[in-house]
Amino acid sequence: MAGDARPSGVRAGGCWGAVESRTSFRAPRPPLPPLSFLFVLFLAAPCAWAAGYKTCPKVKPDMLNVHLVPHTHDDVGWLKTVDQYFYGIYNNIQQAGVQYILDSVISSLLADPTRRFIYVEIAFFSRWWHQQTDATQKIVRDLVRQGRLEFANGGWVMNDEATTHYGAIIDQMTLGLRFLEETFGSDGRPRVAWHIDPFGHSREQASLFAQMGFDGFFFGRLDYQDKKVRETALQMEQVWRASASLKPPTADLFTSVLPNMYSPPEGLCWDMLCADKPFVEDVRSPEYNAKELVHHFLKLATDQQQANGSRVNVLYSTPACYLWELNKAKLNWSVKKDDFFPYADGPHMFWTGYFSSRPALKRYERLSYNFLQVCNQLEALAGPAANVGPYGSGDSAPLNEAMAVLQHHDAVSGTSRQHVADDYARQLSEGWRPCQVLMSNALAHLSGLKEDFAFCRKLNISICPLTQTAERFQVIVYNPLGRKVDWMVRLPVSKHVYLVRDPGGKTVPSDVVTIPSSDSQELLFSALVPALGFSIYSVSQMPDQSPQNSWSRDLVIQNEYLRARFDPDTGLLMELENLEQNLLLPVRQAFYWYNASTGNNLSSQASGAYIFRPNRNKPLFVSRWAQTHLVKASLVQEVHQNFSAWCSQVIRLYPRQRHLELEWTVGPIPVGDGWGKEVISRFDTGLATGGLFYTDSNGREILERRRDYRPTWKLNQTEPVAGNYYPVNSRIYITDGNMQLTVLTDRSQGGSSLTDGSLELMVHRRLLKDDERGVGEPLNSEGSGLWVRGRHLVLLDKKGTAAASHRLQAEMEVLAPQVVLAPGGGARYRLERAPRTQFSGLRRELPPSVRLLTLARWGRETLLLRLEHQFAVGEDSGRNLSSPVTLDLTNLFSAFTITHLRETTLAANQFLAYASRLQWTTDTGPTPHPSPSRLVSATITLHPMEIRTFLASVQWEEDG
Repeated sequence: MAGDARPSGVRAGGCWGAVESRTSFRAPRPPLPPLSFLFVLFLAAPCAWAAGYKTCPKVKPDMLNVHLVPHTHDDVGWLKTVDQYFYGIYNNIQQAGVQYILDSVISSLLADPTRRFIYVEIAFFSRWWHQQTDATQKIVRDLVRQGRLEFANGGWVMNDEATTHYGAIIDQMTLGLRFLEETFGSDGRPRVAWHIDPFGHSREQASLFAQMGFDGFFFGRLDYQDKKVRETALQMEQVWRASASLKPPTADLFTSVLPNMYSPPEGLCWDMLCADKPFVEDVRSPEYNAKELVHHFLKLATDQQQANGSRVNVLYSTPACYLWELNKAKLNWSVKKDDFFPYADGPHMFWTGYFSSRPALKRYERLSYNFLQVCNQLEALAGPAANVGPYGSGDSAPLNEAMAVLQHHDAVSGTSRQHVADDYARQLSEGWRPCQVLMSNALAHLSGLKEDFAFCRKLNISICPLTQTAERFQVIVYNPLGRKVDWMVRLPVSKHVYLVRDPGGKTVPSDVVTIPSSDSQELLFSALVPALGFSIYSVSQMPDQSPQNSWSRDLVIQNEYLRARFDPDTGLLMELENLEQNLLLPVRQAFYWYNASTGNNLSSQASGAYIFRPNRNKPLFVSRWAQTHLVKASLVQEVHQNFSAWCSQVIRLYPRQRHLELEWTVGPIPVGDGWGKEVISRFDTGLATGGLFYTDSNGREILERRRDYRPTWKLNQTEPVAGNYYPVNSRIYITDGNMQLTVLTDRSQGGSSLTDGSLELMVHRRLLKDDERGVGEPLNSEGSGLWVRGRHLVLLDKKGTAAASHRLQAEMEVLAPQVVLAPGGGARYRLERAPRTQFSGLRRELPPSVRLLTLARWGRETLLLRLEHQFAVGEDSGRNLSSPVTLDLTNLFSAFTITHLRETTLAANQFLAYASRLQWTTDTGPTPHPSPSRLVSATITLHPMEIRTFLASVQWEEDG
């Protein structure tokens, strides 16, 4: 999303908006119209040099130094698709062509040796780079080496911070930074993070940036009330302490807020999209204004720093060079420990709608992350056999790049135009195909059988041609977790009874249940799958038998751990009981909808893709009651609820399951009455929560939220609903100090607790008016996006043990087992090797505190390995889950042997032993700066919330 210079922060105009930190302006004699400039003011200290900053321009210590930072902001899709932006197609939609910007930047830098430029989006730069001649590439390498072309951030995209999962953020940053490291070496390594457009900023994002080795973080969008307070208190820059578990300064990050977002001050915008008068220095011209503009510029500079006199030194610079000079000043900085959500750019203008916009795309992105991790793991386990095999050439790169694009702040956020959202989905779909080939090659290699593998992508709507027509077939279940799982497989089948055999040939219990709404059948059986491995089950029809389902009027479902009761009059959930912990909680769940505002006498602001603004604070029932059908079988108990023609839900329990599963289906949301609607699922309890609730930050650490409150400034609440919404990436919970009710999500959603004991999540939105933030069309999805199906997992626990439940279950949600199907009867992969029906890539399971975050091919004989401690400090749950964990990586993996191990920073672009960051002094007292621990053996220790990243040289086993 690009912006113009309008005070409201409206997103409109071109991609190349002016940006600033401190105060910004257009250079008096701009070399090229599309380039935007940022000048940053500071009082300089005497000059010194540090590694990575040796090419910075020298400043004048006895003067006020003004840093001009030429840059461009290139959306990786928004109003136009990625390709349309790159090639400059459909400029009638938006005047933007990235390839021409990069062309003109190079020529401009060559014209004046004092000029500098920063670039951010590697998705565009890498494409442009590969189209250049060797001569041009040499010129660009020279410019990078001289520090005149500098990369900031360096991710594939400038990712969103509200709706992105931390694993996907790490992956996209790794992809971009790897390109820079391999292309330019350490000369191209970014020193600062640069997020000038994302709509609010998460604490986990800052923590990840710190762990990647960044020295500072610059961002543009800040809540209008927060900004006013910070400007008054002179706290637009501070140290962000971005983790409550990692010891400072591991997750500390110097953070600077750009005071004008990315627009220049009034009167100084000379972008091709601006209308300010150009700089006229011909004194004979009646339009001569040079003296006036210089005076205006100097006043901005001196006012910003409250400096006297006119001793101002103006220089082309970069954010990193500004940061370096600031660091040398040895100042004390305040510390921030919360986050920057929610963001509002004016009264009644809360950017909390995009937390839930385009829920189908949000789910597709999360599902694709799951699929990519499985693809990466199988590529690592099978080695070269995964890339070239009996099914063709397999490749994980297309899906890796598509997933990286989806992290862009107008992609997974749901804030692009409809045809762009369709293109994002297309990129994901095309990325799946080469991964399916890769996985087929890998499974054939590891199992020893060349089957006709099938990937049923429509299981969420009970469609799979193979299982619905074949009399017998095989089910391969792959488990990407570091521990064995007991996973309930559900497959659409014809109206028969089936016999299911496990990998050892033993019959396992199975059920065929009839879906009341469609009269179709699904086969259920429980699959036991080893860690980082697969199990193959065989399924065959039983002749002359049809399934028998029991129906009941007693609206209770129960297993050995949970009991859920439903109101016999309304059909709504009314009580949840944890039988294991002897906890009973009256809870009512129902669906409601907010009538979307189209503007009123208080504000013309409407609800849209970005903005959530209901026209009243109290939502309306979709229905006060539900038609119900109770299905009870040996392997599942379900209550099917039908609330309306466009809203239904199945609430189910499987054996040995410690959570209640709510599978909801919403859409098409009716708008024939002229009312846009924003649909929520709400849970109401009697818990005394004191205005507090808790949400995750990008799927990792948990932050406390308080209704109508901000931790660092006094809030004037103008929107009691939208102003209390927060991003929920994986979970939200409420507690009274004894019991805790947690809801896990299967995608990013907006959520809140608007009254004590209540918890709500927005599942779908359909709106009829644009919110005037630049998209120019209402959020009125077409096609399959009208219908959305998803799941909420509800857990009831004692507060002291709840973390064990929600942490481990959330891990299984984001890394769910992958089902692959085959008709059976395939030929042997190698005649000399017996097939196997079960395989584990680990010789021993990982402890529950440890998650295998990344296992992926890095080079011909190198793997990228990330291990993380997935519990925070204070989440022991009586099982020492928050204690440090020591692992021996020697002979941990069965498919390969690690011959050499090198530890890196989080994004794998620096060896940890040689990495260093600038040190900052805070007003909380001295912070120890320990040297990085040296890796002296394959035994590693993980502390709470710590991620350790390695490049492992490996040798694959002969038999896989």
